[in-house]
Amino acid sequence: MSCEYRQGIRQKRAEIRCMRNYRNLNVWNQSIELNKMVFSIFNALPKSDVYELQSQCRRSAISISSNIAEGAGRDSEKDFVRFLHIALGSSFELECQLIILKNVFGTEHPELMKELESVQKQLNGLIKALTK
Repeated sequence: MSCEYRQGIRQKRAEIRCMRNYRNLNVWNQSIELNKMVFSIFNALPKSDVYELQSQCRRSAISISSNIAEGAGRDSEKDFVRFLHIALGSSFELECQLIILKNVFGTEHPELMKELESVQKQLNGLIKALTK
């Protein structure tokens, strides 16, 4: 690794430590927007047909932002990373549920999937920055 690369990693870690206030994290703010999108997609579908899937999607979406916030409040970087991994897992759970929604009800939500993919990439980037 080059010296510049290592300095960049150190600087990124220092920035992240300063940003432990989760409300300042772009990924948290974007996950809140994702929650809004998830809650809105079910308004157009028949309530009786999608209740379980709706409930599970909402819980997964809420779990993403909640785990980012909880991890940011922990004492160590290691704990923060662990909660970021949990948030990432919840994002993949939500992705799976949206695929099921598409396959069963024929509803596609490309903007939501794009937003979810962005959140996943940001979580991966944050995890990598904290573990290098």
